[in-house]
Amino acid sequence: MGVFQPEVSHDSQSSSRFNALRLRLEHFNLRVWALAGVIGVAVALLIMLYVHSQSSKQITLVIDGQVRSLETREDLLGEALAAELISLKPYDQLSAGLGDEISDGDQIIIKRAKEFTLTESGTTHTLYTTEDTVGQAIKNSGITLGTHDKIFPSLDSAITADTEVKVLRINKQVVQRTQNLPYRVIKTADPSLYVGDVRVAQAGKQGVMIQHIEKTYQDGNLVSMRMIGKEVQTVTKDKIIAVGTKAKPQPAVAKVSSSPSTAIKQTSAKISASSSNVVRKAGVDFEYKKIIKNVSMTAYSSEEPGIGTRTASGTRVTEGRTIAVDPDVIPIGWWVYIEGLGFRRAEDTGGAIKGNKIDVYYDSLSHALNFGRKTRTVYVIGPVKPELD
Repeated sequence: MGVFQPEVSHDSQSSSRFNALRLRLEHFNLRVWALAGVIGVAVALLIMLYVHSQSSKQITLVIDGQVRSLETREDLLGEALAAELISLKPYDQLSAGLGDEISDGDQIIIKRAKEFTLTESGTTHTLYTTEDTVGQAIKNSGITLGTHDKIFPSLDSAITADTEVKVLRINKQVVQRTQNLPYRVIKTADPSLYVGDVRVAQAGKQGVMIQHIEKTYQDGNLVSMRMIGKEVQTVTKDKIIAVGTKAKPQPAVAKVSSSPSTAIKQTSAKISASSSNVVRKAGVDFEYKKIIKNVSMTAYSSEEPGIGTRTASGTRVTEGRTIAVDPDVIPIGWWVYIEGLGFRRAEDTGGAIKGNKIDVYYDSLSHALNFGRKTRTVYVIGPVKPELD
């Protein structure tokens, strides 16, 4: 009995080949889609990385000299500072506006304002500044300083928090002051008048001096006064009194012989009178304590810088009276008679007045300079000025 073989037709073979081809195509399509998916994911990741890299920015903040790096995705400066909790006060200074856009690599400088107090004319204000010195802070605060104003601390001092600045307003004013100049009474010998008779040869007249006084006010209060100049408006006219020196005629008297003892007494009196320290100068007889010869004479004036109007003895310098002496040679307060000058009083001293030297006072500096240097004989009298009888 033979084996039965199934009959294979031509159609069945074609169908098998078609199915196999279809399976291969489906497998190929799956691989293509899988590859496309991988590529799509990669592209998406690249896009995300690019977007991320584009939105993140690296900027530098310099706050009061301190450098700090900041990474932000914000577009505006104000938003970036707010995100980092960096607050600003009204007087702080920024190198850019809060509404400005920022870019990668930007540098932003922030200066914190410092609070300080300013006292001016007795009123205290609280101010803020980002400047480094007192002078810059004052200038930017709109405060103008006058020529003579004073400020503490100095303008170049560093300003810090809680610095106290004080401004003293200094004003100067020049006024005129009138001063009367008393005239002197000068007695001169008049040989045409008898002894004991006097007459007024010239009437005295007071002079007038205009002084220029500089007044200094500090915050409206007068703090000092000084004389910066003076000028004579009316010249003083001295009063001159003529004193008679002519001997009066003596009535005739009978001569009486004197005894030898009386003659001896008269001779002794004459010798005693001739030996006493009595001299007649400017029509006045006076007794002196000592004579100093070859005294070096110079002159000075209150118009010289550093020379005041008060003497070492406390009196006011007066032309025609005041001289400066060495107290070891001529006591302070004593009167002297200087050949060619007349009576003077020792009222002042000087660092250069030592030994036989005298400095004569003059109101006018030009007169003092014209005096030059002289040599005179000086009679030292005492504390009382000689006067005509």
